[in-house]
Amino acid sequence: QVQLVESGGGLVQAGGSLRLSCAASGRTFSSTVMGWFRQAPGKEREFVAASSYSGVSTYYADSVKGRFTISRDNAKNTVYLQMNSLKPEDTAVYYCATITRFGYSGTRDVDYWGQGTQVTVSS
Repeated sequence: QVQLVESGGGLVQAGGSLRLSCAASGRTFSSTVMGWFRQAPGKEREFVAASSYSGVSTYYADSVKGRFTISRDNAKNTVYLQMNSLKPEDTAVYYCATITRFGYSGTRDVDYWGQGTQVTVSS
């Protein structure tokens, strides 16, 4: 069993920044592909970003490329999502997830989810 606990969400104005954190337990973190997904009201959950075991390799949804950065600290079993230049359309609940294989980005490719943290961007 894996537990994922997100933190760092909140309300921010457009153009601002937030950093989300996700603390993991219950699995060897350094051998797990970690990712972030989000779900806006009335929309399907969508992929945002993912990191390889070491954090050296990452990939992003086109909608966040150049604005969001995923990183991880394997010594702390924590993955982060730095979000800059936020837009109102980034408003969503953000979920931390363990992804079954690097390069995958579908919700079916996730084996564990966190509880989510709300990010609201005002215009």
